[in-house]
Amino acid sequence: MKKQILVTGGAGYIGSHTIKQLGEAGYEIVVYDNLSTGIASNITYGQLALGDLADREQLSQVFAEHQFDAVLHFAASISVPDSVLHPLAYYSNNTANTLNLLHCCQAGGVNKLIFSSTAAVYGQPETNPITEDTVPQPLNPYGSSKLMSERIIRDYALASDLKYVILRYFNVAGAEVGGTLGQSGKKASHLIKVTCDAALGRRPSVGIFGTDFDTPDGTGIRDYIHVDDLARAHVDALTYLNGDRSQSQILNCGYGQGYSVRQVIEKVKEISGVDFTVIEAERRAGDPACVISAAERITKILNWQPRYNDLDLIVRTALAWEKKITANSLPEQQLIGKG
Repeated sequence: MKKQILVTGGAGYIGSHTIKQLGEAGYEIVVYDNLSTGIASNITYGQLALGDLADREQLSQVFAEHQFDAVLHFAASISVPDSVLHPLAYYSNNTANTLNLLHCCQAGGVNKLIFSSTAAVYGQPETNPITEDTVPQPLNPYGSSKLMSERIIRDYALASDLKYVILRYFNVAGAEVGGTLGQSGKKASHLIKVTCDAALGRRPSVGIFGTDFDTPDGTGIRDYIHVDDLARAHVDALTYLNGDRSQSQILNCGYGQGYSVRQVIEKVKEISGVDFTVIEAERRAGDPACVISAAERITKILNWQPRYNDLDLIVRTALAWEKKITANSLPEQQLIGKG
């Protein structure tokens, strides 16, 4: 009998890429998503249960109708600047809804959880690369809402038989290498996405927010991870939790290599052949100067073996996806995707 997996937020960017790999691995999948930012057509395997995590009664009904072996929890709000402007919305959607999900896991006897967290929990660490032992000090409500969720998961696990893998994502980018999925979002604000938009004439310019950071070229440095490698980490985490000797883990998910905003912009210009306009602006609230992952622990514990650690490939797949969207001329409402 196939193991049933619940995936929250599975119609979004990272969730949909993970579902594709889970389906290919033979898992039976139920996606719980309100489609506020996700797209139903992104779901390539399994079935969609339309609903909101804030509605615990509806979520409980989905648990009652299935025998879930594990839960992968992606659903969340993810914009750092937006979280600064609307902190209560982030604590509601990210933290309170994680609590709702755990109540349903408890009632349904589900004791395996993979949680989508973020490097934003670290804030601005004094040293890079950042290890999992670095003390979290988030700089913004987004990071704080995720860290609170982590602590709720940890506390519940200590009082129950729950085992979890918390994956702290660094900067996710790119599109499925085969070209079937990508970041289909008008609202998406990730650098590589918006820079590709500028290269294709879908926006007039790209902004650099902060040119006075303590970095070699003055712009922020991030560790960019290809979305297919991140999806693979979730499949590997599920395999790990299904093992006899698994223990709860918090793991960074990045390559251990950083690129500055200027470097990314220049790479997109090089690959696209378009010299689009770049506008320099003040720093945004809550943005750290440099965030690079230490990747040794996830490689050792999950036997995770990334295949696409290449900024050139990340940009090429992202640009190819954006060109595909333009060519297909999708309706406006279908261009709203999860970040």
